[in-house]
Amino acid sequence: MTVIIQYNAGNIQSVRYALARIGAEAIVTDDPARIRSADRVIFPGVGEASTAMNYLRERGLDDVIRELQQPVLGICLGMQLMCAHSEENDTSCLGIFEEKVRLFRPEAAARPLKVPQIGWNAIDHLQTPLFAGVSEGAYVYCVHSFYAALGDHTIAQTDYVQPYSSGLHRDNFYGVQFHPEKSASVGETILKNFMRL
Repeated sequence: MTVIIQYNAGNIQSVRYALARIGAEAIVTDDPARIRSADRVIFPGVGEASTAMNYLRERGLDDVIRELQQPVLGICLGMQLMCAHSEENDTSCLGIFEEKVRLFRPEAAARPLKVPQIGWNAIDHLQTPLFAGVSEGAYVYCVHSFYAALGDHTIAQTDYVQPYSSGLHRDNFYGVQFHPEKSASVGETILKNFMRL
């Protein structure tokens, strides 16, 4: 059984529909017992870091997520919340990954770039079985103003303003900054790979 964690962040139904397209069923819940007993857990998200973390803490889901032993995939805000800290409203996050989440500062780029980053961008420096069968430079769909810095847990990179972590991995925890559920065949491959972990 795959569980999608329900919390006050968007994109949950898009993830559920994407899983259905690859033949994977999932339930959406915030029940700690059901999350702990799942074979795999997906932690999606579109939203704001401090509000989301407050929701998780109020329900004890922050500790539940940290203690999970099965494969866990954080998507977009979900991945950012798995990091140590976010500049978005100075938010302490779950600390699963040591990387810190920062706001894009387009003035640092060599050419004018818009924030948030919205649209397709390439991923490279791909590592771990999560990206099996995905070509270097494959395009994925991104929507975000904040990014996880490069660090020891980086397993994929994207260059926008500067290189950043578009994928993270530590033990049973994986995260992607982009939206696999909106990334066509590349996203389907990544979701299929996660279902095999």
